[in-house]
Amino acid sequence: MAFGVLPLAAVGRQLVIHVEHGFPITNFFGYFTNLSNILAGLVLLLPAASKAPRARFLAILRATAVIDMALVGILFSVLLRNADLGSLLPWVNFVLHYLMPCIAVLDWIVLPPAAVLGRRELMICLIFPIAYVICTLVRGYVTGWYPYPFLNPGLVGAGGVAAYVAGITLAFLFFGWALIEVGRLRRPVR
Repeated sequence: MAFGVLPLAAVGRQLVIHVEHGFPITNFFGYFTNLSNILAGLVLLLPAASKAPRARFLAILRATAVIDMALVGILFSVLLRNADLGSLLPWVNFVLHYLMPCIAVLDWIVLPPAAVLGRRELMICLIFPIAYVICTLVRGYVTGWYPYPFLNPGLVGAGGVAAYVAGITLAFLFFGWALIEVGRLRRPVR
């Protein structure tokens, strides 16, 4: 439960700072990092709030959160580590970009889902990130604001955005497949 509350507290604290600086709330929720950490926090809290969650639904939701968090950690380290983080508090940065990605993956490895997941479920896990990219690109086109430089065609060109999205999608599929395999192999025999 503590690791379910921690990212929610970190996101909440940063949201207060965001609002105090007069930035639009919609921009705050335009960051994949914030959305993924909220999802991961809620997924970690879900079993505590429900006595009998649907195992398959929870496993797919959890897989989505874990894969998203793994990519948050990897993409931040590879593409954004040296970026100007503005008013992002150092402890919030640590929790959202370093600690929670590790916690989410470790939680999956130590406590694998009871349900067996496969390619179909991995494709379901893609719905959230694909919807995120589409909404971000449409919103960016309309407003001129993009949460990440690699999604901004004005900075990297349309071909650059397409290449980044393709690369991130392949990374998502690879890490998703790897996590599902680890979960399958570590699943207790019944």
